[in-house]
Amino acid sequence: MEFALASAIGVLTASGVYLLLRARTFDVILGLTLLSYATNLLIFSAGRMVVGRPPVLREGVEPVLANYADPLPQALVLTAIVIAFAMTAVTVVVAMRNHADLHSDHVDGHEPGREPDDRQ
Repeated sequence: MEFALASAIGVLTASGVYLLLRARTFDVILGLTLLSYATNLLIFSAGRMVVGRPPVLREGVEPVLANYADPLPQALVLTAIVIAFAMTAVTVVVAMRNHADLHSDHVDGHEPGREPDDRQ
């Protein structure tokens, strides 16, 4: 199980970095999203890989770490999901405005090999 999770984190990170290095706006947004997924999985895996254990204390169960899941990584991942969603929404709005103003979806604002227009 740990190998599969580590492989998934590695594939998501590599794909995210590859897409971040592309020159298109959509690719950069998708790369940021994949990197946030990889980060969420990494934080979640820091809380030990346990199945079927509750993250809160219960009566009648001894309060040792072996009987419970760590709730802190779960809370951090939940917070990170909300922040990543907001970051993606803002990035999409900025990219749409950039495309409307410059009529290009390249990150630097113009096609490679062509001079940008001097429209103002």
